[in-house]
Amino acid sequence: MLSPQQINEIKEHLEKAQNPVFFFDNDADGLCSFLLLQRYIGRGKGVAIKSFPELDTSYFRKVLELKADYIFILDKPTVSENFLKEVEKYNIPVVWVDHHDVKIEIPDFVSYFNPLFNKPSSNEPVTVLCYQISKRKEDLWIAVVGAISDKFIPEYYKEFKEEFPDLAADSKDAFKIFFDSQIGKIARLLCFGLKDSVTNVVKMQKFLMKVKSPYDVLEETSQNYSMYYRFSQINKKYTKLLEKASEGVSSSKILFFQYGGDLSISSDLSNELSYLFPDKIIVVIYITGIKANISIRGENAKKIILQAIEGLENARGGGHEDAVGGQVKIEDLEKFRENIKNIVELGK
Repeated sequence: MLSPQQINEIKEHLEKAQNPVFFFDNDADGLCSFLLLQRYIGRGKGVAIKSFPELDTSYFRKVLELKADYIFILDKPTVSENFLKEVEKYNIPVVWVDHHDVKIEIPDFVSYFNPLFNKPSSNEPVTVLCYQISKRKEDLWIAVVGAISDKFIPEYYKEFKEEFPDLAADSKDAFKIFFDSQIGKIARLLCFGLKDSVTNVVKMQKFLMKVKSPYDVLEETSQNYSMYYRFSQINKKYTKLLEKASEGVSSSKILFFQYGGDLSISSDLSNELSYLFPDKIIVVIYITGIKANISIRGENAKKIILQAIEGLENARGGGHEDAVGGQVKIEDLEKFRENIKNIVELGK
């Protein structure tokens, strides 16, 4: 968790920021982190980061377009050196809140907060950290959505269950809450909603910045129509891919699933496959152009991917201990698969 001193520091930055831009990772944890802070101060614009694996320099134009006087970076493990150089030129304060275990050099002008480097160390989702800061009871449900979407049950889930028993699931398994409850449905709506056009993502953000309760999200109206329409579109494709992936289950310790097309949902697929087949290492591969994007779930997933990409040119990988993302060139994909098999099944 953040320390009281860190919470106060971040609050001071938020109070100073008159026109902040919030860059957040393109998932429900990132989105909910932004919503909690934006609703807390009542100002600021949000920009979902779709670049992998870092916040790259192309996003700096949004800082200029929005005439931002402050930059907040939420739930993003790495930021490009060139982006930070551009920020430094314009002398814009940066506040970066994260929970990933990465070794990075932080420039002096960046205020960096990560509970992994606190004593005691922890790595709660950034949503949980932002709720530590905002503590708006009316946003409790948003704080739950972001946390469970990142496979984490926060202490305040008990309070949520008492206030919204019809939306909760009585479980100690975050994935069960995510897949089998109404609050989980909201989390899935947001996850898929982020995969829409920029125009519709902005429309969804504006709706969520003003919405009063989770019931307003669960009720389909003219205000959230585009969000539900996109969810329906994606869910049809997602369900077919999930069924196809499930058909490939064997006695192997690994479940490989590869697909292509215009929809990147490897992270979502790997999460549900991990929930359905908890004893397996899940490897979902999405082919896009000359690259293969990879999501791995399971015990020691981070260790596995880092070993598997050793020696592969321009390969990347990282994340949490049991949930990681990566990228390899198409021509190295078979070697990558072979490496995974050797590591998991042969212990090499």
